Amino acid sequence: MIKPLQILHASLNKPVLVAVKGGREYRGVLDGYDQHMNVVLKNVEEIINKESRGVLNVAIVRGDNVIYISPP
Repeated sequence: MIKPLQILHASLNKPVLVAVKGGREYRGVLDGYDQHMNVVLKNVEEIINKESRGVLNVAIVRGDNVIYISPP
């Protein structure tokens, strides 16, 4: 059985899409994570309600706000 943290580990340094509560999404490269699924993304596009709000160098997303993480 594959565990969620194993999937995150396989996604390190690859593009991901992180959807969070409140209609926000972040598209960027997975730079790190921890056991609580807090994630660090680099070169991040912030998307609010399907509208791009700009690009950030780094974003830290708290795991308890994450709805899903997937390839873009």
